[in-house]
Amino acid sequence: MHPAFSVIFFTTASGAGYGLVTLLSIMQAGRVLPADPMLGLAGFIIAFALITAGLLSSTFHLGHPERAWRALSQWRSSWLSREGVFSIATYLPAGIYAIGWIFTDWRGGLFTLTGMIAAILSMQTVYCTAMIYASLKTIHAWSNRWVPIVYFSLSIMTGALLLNALAAAFGYFHAAFFWTAEIAIVVAAIVKMQYWRYIDTTPGPSTAETATGLKGKISLLESPHTQENYLQKEMGYRIARKHAAKLRQLAIAAGFVAPVLLTTLANMSPPATAAALAVLAVLVAAIGVLIERWLFFAEAKHAVTLYYGATSA
Repeated sequence: MHPAFSVIFFTTASGAGYGLVTLLSIMQAGRVLPADPMLGLAGFIIAFALITAGLLSSTFHLGHPERAWRALSQWRSSWLSREGVFSIATYLPAGIYAIGWIFTDWRGGLFTLTGMIAAILSMQTVYCTAMIYASLKTIHAWSNRWVPIVYFSLSIMTGALLLNALAAAFGYFHAAFFWTAEIAIVVAAIVKMQYWRYIDTTPGPSTAETATGLKGKISLLESPHTQENYLQKEMGYRIARKHAAKLRQLAIAAGFVAPVLLTTLANMSPPATAAALAVLAVLVAAIGVLIERWLFFAEAKHAVTLYYGATSA
């Protein structure tokens, strides 16, 4: 599939924002985070900015962005519509939770409950985003159980890195921040590599023979067009195997290896240096996740390409 930057930015930015909201809520429930209004203000400004920027970016991929609100009416049958409903619904409890943290005794039971509701809705939104792709049976690279797990793990990983950097910037150091980030990175790396292993070793269910209903070995005799049409450009995007392999290595190095090392160094460094290293880990991880998400789209092939010469999809 043709990688659209608006969708790539949306899935990575909003995923990080929802991951941060989730971890802020969980850490508050566990009484790990300090009752610092400025920390809460900074945390939710970052989370809401990422979520909102991502959601607005997703509308740029639509032919008529001004009609995006109409998608909300199809929540019974559309994962895209469900994503929109849950993303909007998350603002209410997350906003109440943020106000409680910043202006009142946010450690009260009511606000803790509100925060946990915000965390659940955040992860439900991430799940709906993943299912937009995982529900498409015509795309083998997406229609598998690993896609929702990848989205969950990367959301929590980026959220954990943001939380660790945020806490370090305010001078708060706790083993929970460090270990949450480290474990989240390792889990996300394992999940992503398992996903790549799956799409590399599992053949797609559709072939030129099953698509045409013909028996024997089927091959394209002559192209129906003198140049690529819209379907070929959007759903048959091609990337050389060697280039994909290099980009995977870069995604692993920037998205997982470097953040683990930087987070470890930050945990061993004095406060000023630790904060800088934690922020650097966020920035490097962001580059890695953007590359990973670009590959997620670029390596996916739609079954329609079988009618244009592809042997499998």
